[in-house]
Amino acid sequence: MRILPLTYYFPTIKGLFNNLIRQKSVYPFYASFKLTTRCHFGCRFCNVKKDPVKDLSTEEIKEILKNLSRSSILMTSFEGGEPLLRQDIAELLYFARSCKFYLLFTTSAKNILSYPIKEYARYIDFLHVSIDEGHDNMEMFDILPSLASLPCQLSVQTVVTRDTIDALDKKVQICYQKGANIVVIPATHMDNAEDCFPDLEVLERKLLYLRKRYPNTIHTPQGYFKAFRNHKCSSGSVIIAADGHLYYPCHILGRKGPDLRNTDLMSWLASSEAEEGRQLMKTCQRNCGWYQYYSIDSYTSVSSVVDALLPVIVKKKRPC
Repeated sequence: MRILPLTYYFPTIKGLFNNLIRQKSVYPFYASFKLTTRCHFGCRFCNVKKDPVKDLSTEEIKEILKNLSRSSILMTSFEGGEPLLRQDIAELLYFARSCKFYLLFTTSAKNILSYPIKEYARYIDFLHVSIDEGHDNMEMFDILPSLASLPCQLSVQTVVTRDTIDALDKKVQICYQKGANIVVIPATHMDNAEDCFPDLEVLERKLLYLRKRYPNTIHTPQGYFKAFRNHKCSSGSVIIAADGHLYYPCHILGRKGPDLRNTDLMSWLASSEAEEGRQLMKTCQRNCGWYQYYSIDSYTSVSSVVDALLPVIVKKKRPC
């Protein structure tokens, strides 16, 4: 795992300290950036393609990345849609490498090896390959050894529906054997998409069992399930729409805040409008279970951080 210059961590530490003092997540440290709504797939549990927007230009994306680089954000995730469909993705990856955050890159492209992924991986800290029945790309498990050899941390990201919990055993076993980690994400019900949300009690028991059988492989924090039971999502992470606007307090509610091409994120988060959004999240009764909003506070707990990040930190020989 790459160590950033010490000064890069200061805004995040300051933000976390302010959050602690205020007892609320005013300043986030994780940002999911939807670079495009275009995608190879049409997963039944996803609504991204049902609300298509024109891609931002290369320079507009860079302006948003500069904005994030000035903020408390410590990790930015390039997502979509499918970010590999952008013709300028190499330039964006190169630019993001100069920013003051870690870069996570999520792709579900079946033909990932036909891209210059070895070159791209030089600018990626964490590569998440989304593999599951919904994406109809289960054959990508076969190329994990090739992806595991890239100069970045590899994880499989698998979305679990109520019908696919039992398939987790085999997925985790393959990741354990082939040198990849895995993050398990429940298929949250989104508007204009099919409700495939799994039974979380069953899923929690399954993950506890699989953690013991395949140690240092799963990095879904157990704190996610506690947060769901307590109806406690968090604004400690944010999602940026493909049009450059910040979803706030969350994209499940579909409420958008400022255009981050021309509005400073940190200044806006201190505004009364942002506080209103946080209050809306606090009083929301939907309890959607969206992984990002329910797991993020686990990363401010020392025990949960160790639990979730140990598979990333520990690199050991695994059976073939």
